[in-house]
Amino acid sequence: MQTTWFHALLKPTAKALLLASTLCTAAFAQQTFAQQSWAMLDSEAIEVPPAVTAAGPRVLPEAPSRHRFWDTENRVLFSAVAASSIADFAVTRSNLQNGGRELNPVTRIFSGSTAGLAVNFAGETAGVIGVSYFLHKTGHHRLERVVPLLNFGASAVAVTYGLTHR
Repeated sequence: MQTTWFHALLKPTAKALLLASTLCTAAFAQQTFAQQSWAMLDSEAIEVPPAVTAAGPRVLPEAPSRHRFWDTENRVLFSAVAASSIADFAVTRSNLQNGGRELNPVTRIFSGSTAGLAVNFAGETAGVIGVSYFLHKTGHHRLERVVPLLNFGASAVAVTYGLTHR
């Protein structure tokens, strides 16, 4: 079986994601380590100092990186994503019309027609904006900007590969 560049990138990426999710389990915890250790001490009938227990819900200060979703930086990033998707669409369509084949298994489903291919790349762009908006609303402002950068990079690699393998 012939190995394609997509499969060669997929295995290390999957391993890295699995490793990162395994090592970051503490990030999904509901309590900090100090709270957990005091709770264990409390369950053993040892008095917890009143300065450590919470008197009520804590109010966290507003993040200094608060910004509107459609600020200048996001507009530039989403424009770059749209432009790279258009370039990827044009190169992919050209290669398919000249007898090439689609290497991406998701895009391969839509590569039967030009309209299907256009819907795929438009959906990809809309998906990037949707994921970024979700991350913005949940307060992950750095990740909000990383998602379009990753998509832009992936499209740039796909366009470069498509142009060099005509």
